[in-house]
Amino acid sequence: MTSRERLLAAIRHETPDHTPLYSWVFGFEPAPQWRWDKSGKPVKYWYSGRLEHLHRLPQTWDITCDFKRVDAWLALGVDDVLDVSIPWSLPPEVTWRDSESPAGREDAQYPVMTREYQTPAGVLRHSVRRTGEDPGAGWVVQPPDVPLIEDFNIPRAVHHLVSGPEDVAKIQWVYRPPDASQRVWVQQRMAQVRSFAEKRGVLVQAWSAFGMDAAVWFTGAEGAVMLCMEHPEAFQALMRTIHETDKARTTLALENGADMVCQRGWYSSTDFWSPSIFKQYLKPQITELAAMAHARGKLFAYVMTTGVMTLGPDLMEAGVDLLYYLDPVQDHVDLAQAKQRFGGRMAVAGGINSSITLSQGSPQEIRAAVHAALSVYGRGDGFILSPVDALFPDTPWQNVQIMIEAWKQASA
Repeated sequence: MTSRERLLAAIRHETPDHTPLYSWVFGFEPAPQWRWDKSGKPVKYWYSGRLEHLHRLPQTWDITCDFKRVDAWLALGVDDVLDVSIPWSLPPEVTWRDSESPAGREDAQYPVMTREYQTPAGVLRHSVRRTGEDPGAGWVVQPPDVPLIEDFNIPRAVHHLVSGPEDVAKIQWVYRPPDASQRVWVQQRMAQVRSFAEKRGVLVQAWSAFGMDAAVWFTGAEGAVMLCMEHPEAFQALMRTIHETDKARTTLALENGADMVCQRGWYSSTDFWSPSIFKQYLKPQITELAAMAHARGKLFAYVMTTGVMTLGPDLMEAGVDLLYYLDPVQDHVDLAQAKQRFGGRMAVAGGINSSITLSQGSPQEIRAAVHAALSVYGRGDGFILSPVDALFPDTPWQNVQIMIEAWKQASA
């Protein structure tokens, strides 16, 4: 089987030739023999196309690097996926300007960067502390401005983009469906990716929906909860605006040949929301997006790394084909219980924790985690062995090698 065939078989609850092993990378440092040079500079860390439009990387990374990473993983005997991040737009009626105030004016310790949007519905202001810390080699860095969407913004915000219900109607002007030029870009990027994917036999996945993650980016974590509790109609309007653009992005991905579309849900778990709120505000939207994918014969994936045993049944009922992730450490998931609950209805990826087990575990602990996951899930049980939720700059290469060797041994 090709990698694509193997992953599709696992997600569809068929029987692949062996259980897939697939790892996202978020600044992972491979061994020197798996690196290459670009424009005369070494590409020391691996990333993914899913980060495009979302993060400021500390080194150059483009689609040709994605291709080289795929070739490296395949040469190591494991699976990989080509990710495409679908953009969103601002209409020409919206303008914005950046400014910065020194430390002591808006914040006692840090300068404050501001991006102010002029929209037909009024002004939107987004102000964020420029903390300037060094996160360490390979990690994403804080941008020198205030992008609409960026994880760095959430804990550093002095003034969130949506600071009250009066700002909700303005969001439709800054988070819009892809415009004509972006649609052309997606068509060209997907054609390029599909051409390479067909030659190498790898799966193409489009990241096309933000859902609750966008609500938290726009309002902050506490702001999203308070808006939901105190102004439910405004919160519903915000989620509806986000969903309309998510639908347009998903349609564009499906029109251009993605094998699977994926929705982010890192900020949608029980760490933030009750099951009843999830059912009311998110489940119907996920159901609609999954149905859109299925109508074209494609698959739908969802990311949730905590609370999966509580909210997983709702995702399963909504039509999610693949759940990223089952984490036996961070989320305390009993894999046997997960198999009993989801087996045959929703495929899952995970089984081994990255931040603790892979980064800090002994060789014996890593091997034990791999064997435990594969002993619970068989080849036909809708399972993909996958570190939760990525390989990071502090994930040692030798530990990844141990994981691969243990996986090959257990899969033989």
